[in-house]
Parts: sequence; structure tokens; C-alpha cells
Amino acid sequence: MPHTVLEIDLNALSHNYDYLKSKLNPGVKMLAVVKAYGYGSESVAIAKKLEEKGIDYFAVAYTSEGITLREGGIKTPILVLHPQIENFEKIIEHCLEPSIYSFRVLNAFIATAEEKNITDYPVHIKFNTGLNRLGFKDVNEKDILELIKATGAIKIKSLFSHLVASEDMNEKTFTLHQIETFTKNSENIINGLGYTPILHQSNTSAIINYPQAQFNMVRTGIGLYGYGNIQEEDLKLKPVATLKTVISQIHEISIGETVGYNRAHTAAKKERTATLPLGHADGISRAYGKGRGYVMINGKKAPIIGNVCMDMIMVNVTKIDCQEGDEVIVFGKGASAVALSARIKSIPYELITAISQRVERRVIE
Repeated sequence: MPHTVLEIDLNALSHNYDYLKSKLNPGVKMLAVVKAYGYGSESVAIAKKLEEKGIDYFAVAYTSEGITLREGGIKTPILVLHPQIENFEKIIEHCLEPSIYSFRVLNAFIATAEEKNITDYPVHIKFNTGLNRLGFKDVNEKDILELIKATGAIKIKSLFSHLVASEDMNEKTFTLHQIETFTKNSENIINGLGYTPILHQSNTSAIINYPQAQFNMVRTGIGLYGYGNIQEEDLKLKPVATLKTVISQIHEISIGETVGYNRAHTAAKKERTATLPLGHADGISRAYGKGRGYVMINGKKAPIIGNVCMDMIMVNVTKIDCQEGDEVIVFGKGASAVALSARIKSIPYELITAISQRVERRVIE
């Protein structure tokens, strides 16, 4: 392998899908979150595999991400979680479905749809039940219904909300209150609507911890990519993305010599270092430098020494039998992204989504 590459294992994705699907009650639909390039992997390849598996819905953060999926041949319905008003015409053009999270957005989308003489365009109403990020909060649902019923241009496809801490059982009381609030919001809409839209509130952790909150669809993001937010669940899932690189050069460092910018590492004894072709421009934060992060070489941890450079990192291989050209694993199979990100008090979400687009994606199945 001549360079740095992010391997995307579709067999692992299939395994994770099957495992999460097995947790669902009969008839419950599954929505796959494929925003941020498929959590840093390759969104179109991920979406195509999930279409083969029979996924019911996709969700992306932004309109452009949904357009990328459509241009890649994806036919499954796509929910845009954070649409902007100026993109509504593009949303309609590419058959994407907007999250409606405020009266400003609701009125604007109705106006756009009416202008185009559209009937029953699918929209998704989002309620804020405690995350305080997006969504209708403390509103009279009759006001939403009044606007919906006054136009034939749109139709509610789903009602949804977002849990705050479903992975943290110390926050169970808060989570149960969120579920109760969303249930009441939904009932108020359904009673005035005359039909029942799809209801969804559960994320990956809620699929595992709150089976009573499955309603008739769940959303899963991080779980599909191999992380369950609980160590026990991580063991049952398989990481989809594995970041690999190679040793470019090995140096013998004498006592007192320094390594890297700002002489951030000084050898206290004779050391052997390896230089790798990836750096903070590839998504490996400077926070991993100075011994906080590590990579795996021939099954052993090689600490990152000195400062992470833009295109290179140096690691200590004094006690590792290795040579130039050997494979290095940063995270993925054989190297936990959970453990690595914890070294800088971060989470695997941040690590895996940070890998830059200049790193080659290699899809394997």
C-alpha cells in the first residue's frame, strides 16, 4: 500500500445494519443517517449498500448532501435535517424532504411549494423536546395544523424529535420526559390531522436503551458505522472505516536530539522514530501530539511524539519490530476509535468525521 487510505468495509456495514434491525419491533422502519460524507466515509457507497439491504429512509444535514446522493443514483426518500430557505427550490428539484422546525421555515416552504403549484409535498415537522437546537417548542399544535390545512401544497410525512442523552442512563428521567413530551406533541397533531404520519425520536443509543420509544421508525447514524456509545455494544458492532497509512522513513534519534516543529520532543535516551504520511490536514488533530495519541504498528502501540504536522506525524517505534513501508493502522479494525479519541477527551464521532477528503476512500466488500 503506497499511501494513506480510508478503507470502507461494506460487509461491516451490512453486519451493523442487521444487528440494529434485530433490535426493532416488527414493522418499525429504519432511517439511516448518512450526513458528513457518511460519517467521514463515503456517503454514496454507504447509501447504495443500505438500499440493497432495504433501508426505509435516509437523512442528511444539508441540501447539498442530499443532492450528492440523488446524483449518485439513490432513490430512497431523503430527509434534510437542517435545510435553509434559500435552498427550497433545490430541495424540490431533487425530490428531497425538508425538516420544518419553525413557523418561519414552514411559511417559507409553503410559499415555495404553492408558487410551483405542487400538491402534497412531503415535509417533516420537528419538535424541540429538550435539546434546544432546532424544532417547535412550547407551541400550540393547532397553529401548525391551521397552516397545513390551509394549503394543499404540503403533507406531513413524519413528526420527529431528538433525544439529548439516550446513551447516559443517569439521565433516564430526562429522556423519559422527552419521550412523553414528543408523544403528546404527536397526539395533538394526529388528532387534528386525520391521518398518522411516521413518528421517530430514537437514535442509535435509544434503539438499545429505550425500546418503548421506537414508535414506527428509528434513526441510526453512529451505530451503522460501528460504534454503539456503550462498550458492550461496541463489541457487537464492526467499524466500517479503517484509516491506514505506511511508514515513510525511520530515524535513529540520539539522546538530546529533538523531533518535529518547535522541538516539541526531546529524546531522553536513544530512540527510533517513524515518519508517517498524514497530519492535521488529513484530520489527525494537533491535540494527539506529544504522546497523547498513538497508532498501531504490527499489533503494538506507537505513541505520536512531538507536534502533529500538517502532512506528517512522527511516532516512537523504539520497541517495535518494523521497517519502512510497513502498514500502520490509525483507527478501525484492530485500533479502537473510541480509545484513541478518549485520549484527548473527545468522541469517535469527531475523529471519524474529521478525515479530510484528500485521503483516498477505498470501498471493499
